[in-house]
Amino acid sequence: MAASSALRIERNPSPRSDEERARILTAPGFGTHFTDHMVLIDWTPEDGWHDGRVVPYGPISLDPATMALHYGQEIFEGLKAYQQPDGSIASFRPDANARRFARSAQRLAMAELPTELFLDSLRTLVDIDRAWVPDDPSMSLYLRPFMIATEVGLGVNKGSSRYTYLLIASPAGSYFSSGVKPVKVWLSTEYTRAAPGGTGEAKCAGNYAASFVAQAHATAQGCDQVVWLDAVEHRWVEEMGGMNLYFVYGSGPGARIVTPALTGTLLPGVTRDSLMTLATELGYVAEEGKISTDEWREGVASGAITEVFACGTAAVITPVGSVDSAEGGFTIGDGNPGPVSMQLREHLLGIQSGTEADPHGWMHRLL
Repeated sequence: MAASSALRIERNPSPRSDEERARILTAPGFGTHFTDHMVLIDWTPEDGWHDGRVVPYGPISLDPATMALHYGQEIFEGLKAYQQPDGSIASFRPDANARRFARSAQRLAMAELPTELFLDSLRTLVDIDRAWVPDDPSMSLYLRPFMIATEVGLGVNKGSSRYTYLLIASPAGSYFSSGVKPVKVWLSTEYTRAAPGGTGEAKCAGNYAASFVAQAHATAQGCDQVVWLDAVEHRWVEEMGGMNLYFVYGSGPGARIVTPALTGTLLPGVTRDSLMTLATELGYVAEEGKISTDEWREGVASGAITEVFACGTAAVITPVGSVDSAEGGFTIGDGNPGPVSMQLREHLLGIQSGTEADPHGWMHRLL
């Protein structure tokens, strides 16, 4: 199956009314409301990917011994569809998400979904649920592709022999309820997100499940997010929650932005990669490197580090205003969003919303 036309469509007999949908779209929040349909595609060794269908959004039935429930073979992606000024619907670099989805599948010994089938599923769902794409340029339709192991059995000597790919969609406003405001973060030395040789660079459910206790600890300390450090020395900065981090050195045209290098324990974010290119085009020096907690603290104290921000599909760019840890806290600059962070954010959003030029062809038209 290589084209979206192969997806069998079963329309929801009772979709939300225009009035209810309009009410939801005025303030959708993030990941709270879902569109009327979803995509499912099955995989077996004998038939490969088959039985692709669009069905009404709703519960799925799983045997209690389904392997995903016991051994965590589950991966996912996150990307957005944006209404463009000409009325078309486009997504930002979905081919990059498709490739990362395949890499995650490979790491967890799961079946790899072909890129074209990944893209076809996006086009088909957005087409049938087009009315759910917000026309407000500050909003989008968040797309969540995911895959689960569906073989029934408790044998743990191998991966599953059956998988199901699913795609659901949710109208999205701001990821953080406070909007674009600097967050306070906690440097976690008690917990580790990923270790060398582990699944850190895969977008798998287990990575996020393991983060909840650290996030709860950060919240108990009065912080919005947790910052992960390396598993060996607990001093090298890696990620913030589920987002990549950037550090701004200096200010103005001579500013330099640095993001922790990919070592196999960090998620290779699509937004992270895109910002490396955009920052260079805006005249900044953009590079990968290693940043220790001592360098972060001392750099802020000396004024060398002027801004810090996190980036990802859901939140785009979120400034980091202050840091706390068992050794005490500090504020970055004056605690407000910095000019480099906000320039990069507005430039990226401009490309995604279609109000700025897209010289790299990153926007992929879905409809």
